[in-house]
Formats: sequence, C-alpha cells, structure tokens
Amino acid sequence: MKRRTLFFYGLSGLAGCSRPRPRLYVYNWSDYVAEDTIPNFERESGIEVRYSVYESNEELLAKVFSGNSGWDVVFPSNYYVPPLREHGLLLPLDHARISNVANLALRNPPWDPRLEVSVPYMLGAAGIVYNPSQAGNIGESWQSLWEPSLKGRITMLDDPADTIGAALKKLSLPLNETTEAALLRAQTELIKQKPLVRAYLNAEARDQIVAGDLAAAHLWATTSAQAIEAAPHLRFLYPREGFAQYADTAVILRESRNPEAAHEFLNYLLRADVGKDIAEFSKTATPNAAARALLPVEQRDNPVLYPAVPGEYFATLPAGTQRLRDRIWTEVKSA
Repeated sequence: MKRRTLFFYGLSGLAGCSRPRPRLYVYNWSDYVAEDTIPNFERESGIEVRYSVYESNEELLAKVFSGNSGWDVVFPSNYYVPPLREHGLLLPLDHARISNVANLALRNPPWDPRLEVSVPYMLGAAGIVYNPSQAGNIGESWQSLWEPSLKGRITMLDDPADTIGAALKKLSLPLNETTEAALLRAQTELIKQKPLVRAYLNAEARDQIVAGDLAAAHLWATTSAQAIEAAPHLRFLYPREGFAQYADTAVILRESRNPEAAHEFLNYLLRADVGKDIAEFSKTATPNAAARALLPVEQRDNPVLYPAVPGEYFATLPAGTQRLRDRIWTEVKSA
C-alpha cells in the first residue's frame, strides 16, 4: 500500500461527444476498490469518475470539514459519521435509490441505526500478526507485545485510537474508556512498552514482517491477511482481553454537486458481484452478506477477517476525552 498515493480514473472523456458526461468525485482509502470497479461503473453508467485516495481519517477530515472539498462520495470510519452528521456535512440518503442496501448484513449499526446518512462498506479489526520462528507460540494476550524478549522486534500501529485501545484492553478496560484515571493508566503502559517497540507503523509493518525483520506486530486484520498471503508461515491472533473493530462507511457529502450520480455509485458498490470483487481484491471483510456468499471459501471463512468473537466498535468520544487522548498520544510518541 503506497502512502499518500494520488491517482485518477476517467480523465480522457468521451471522444466525439458534444455533451460532457456527468462527473462524480470520489475520495476513498487506498486499495479499497478492485482494479476494474471504477472503469466498469463508468462504462455501465456513462458517469465519469474522478477517483483519489487517502491513508487516514485525519487526511480525509482535513479536506471535508471545510464544506467545500469538491468531493461527492467519501469513506469515513464509523466513529466519524456522527460528528460529520452533527456538523451538517452529510446528505441524507434516499433509500429508494439504493435498493442494494438489502444486501447488507449490518443494517442497524450503533453509529447510524437506520442508515440515514451512511452505508457500511468494509469491516476491519486489529490484532497481533507474528512469526512463530521468532516469537514462538506467543500467548493470546496483549501482554505478548510487552514481553522484553521481543525488544526491538515489534511494532505498534501508528494510530492513537488503536494503540491506546490496545493498552486499555491489556488492562481489561473498555476500548472507548473516558475516565482520566483509566486513560492515564493506559499511557503508563505504553510508555513502559516504548523501549521494546522498534517503531509505530501502519502498512509498512506488513512488509517488514514478511521480510522477516519483525517477530510480531500490532496490525489491522486486512493488512495481516495480506502479509499471511505473502508469507504463509505467519500467524494472527485476536487477544483474549478483546480488540478494536471498525467499519469504514460510504457517505454522500451535502456539498455534492451530483447527488443522483452519487446514489447510483453507492447502489453499484452494494451490488453483490461488485462487493465480492472489491472484497476479494482488497482482502478485506465485507458487511455485504450477498457479496460474502460469492467469495472463495478460503476468504469467506477466513478467521483473520471474520473473527469468531466480536470486538468492540470504536465510538465517537466527548471532546474533552478526545483532547486527553491526543495529549497522551503526543506524550507517548515523544517519551
């Protein structure tokens, strides 16, 4: 996965046409569509898509909170849907135009119970991927990433919600803990762990553990599945104390200049065959039950992507709690 990669589809236009095609601006996570997803939609719909990618929710929010980003469809993680909605940035969805919402298994999520402004697009979680020849048969606990024997051979996610969450779960505390005392306990755990950690990394950790440079990594399930596909000797576990899970959602921004095309695009993404191709290409868990049924059995029943026991969804936190977490993360990184 290339960081901060920018690319566009459909720049050539329709040669010989006097009227320009409708145009849709889509901003998504990298590697989150199949290679033919956008070209097929353009061909079927006659809509030209300008498609660009980002690598973090923060990067997305920096663009859309202005209310004048130029994008029509974006893909925030579930816990960003409520604040985007509260700030009036999301267009209410017209379910009459997105009949394929019936394909979803997740139709009553806590962040948007009636799917009024968002539809689940992909599911994810975080756990531990490890190399048995280097880490041994590590215990199924977050404590594994605090073991002195692995000093300099582990990485943690460069993501404050995930990594503070891992420390909270190690302490058997809720992922969305809000009390200052509990959060400061998590900070103490992370500062104690820091001398053991080679680096705080996201996708780059996948490449390092595949190359044999790491014994274990705190990593997202999708990225771990990609690592295991490249290096089948690797293993993955969800710690017994619990783990973070999330959904990336598809929303239409209120500023959209082409809401009709945006609804058509969402309905297309929710189609069983399209959702299957995207999930198979990206090695990601899909909330689309009809799409999952079409997947090869080894992906459909992959316990890395579809954990047997559910984790905890990230929730939108009070502003004061979020400021405290931001401060904790800054202090951990600078310790």
